[in-house]
Amino acid sequence: MSEKILDIKGLSANAGGAELLKDLNLSVNKGEIHVLMGPNGAGKSTLGNVIMGHPGYHVTAGSIFFEGEDITTEKTDVRAKKGIFLSFQTPEELPGVGQENFLRTAMSAVGGQELRAFAFHKSLKKKMEELEMDEKYASRYVNVGFSGGEKKKNEIFQMLMLEPKLAILDETDSGLDVDAVKIVSEGISRFKNEDNSLLIITHNTKLLEALKVDVVHILVDGHIVKTGDASLIEKINRDGFSSFSEEKNG
Repeated sequence: MSEKILDIKGLSANAGGAELLKDLNLSVNKGEIHVLMGPNGAGKSTLGNVIMGHPGYHVTAGSIFFEGEDITTEKTDVRAKKGIFLSFQTPEELPGVGQENFLRTAMSAVGGQELRAFAFHKSLKKKMEELEMDEKYASRYVNVGFSGGEKKKNEIFQMLMLEPKLAILDETDSGLDVDAVKIVSEGISRFKNEDNSLLIITHNTKLLEALKVDVVHILVDGHIVKTGDASLIEKINRDGFSSFSEEKNG
């Protein structure tokens, strides 16, 4: 029997007084790749932020369970320590915060103990080579002066270093050229194993071509209107999201 890593039940949430998620249900099993797609403004990024506990969003109904534990009211840092990772659609710059120190501090916080310098540097170098990143990025401030594509690649680098149990990737492929999409896709493939899970929010199905997608969810106007296998991606490429909007309204 598959073990649920994420189980969302009847979730409704708002921000600034506007209801953005409405009675949403979604479950992700350990070892699965789920894809969340939908038109602009459907609530995809909102869902990622709510799962991560962003303080700007407020849960008005329902629950979020992670590994069987109710985390609906937990703070963001607590969720991160439990093993949830969110890559941002627009990664933040952190002036004055060195990339290497940031990662070592984050990894120590998640693991609950100080990392040995040699092992950390060895892992950092290996992951940067896999993503074809110049080692000089390790000594720079987090995302400061990075291009859009470099910021997105840096998010995947952080994911590979932190090794979360659940990674939520929000439009990680946005702004990447073809070669960068391939590198990021390969990075995701290296991360994926039987003990972790991915929820990929995307418009670009190119990123998904090299991945074994287990489940696809279509989100329209704050509702998941359709859940199915990877064949839904082909339907979206062919017909767009209009057919799902009609299905919701029908």
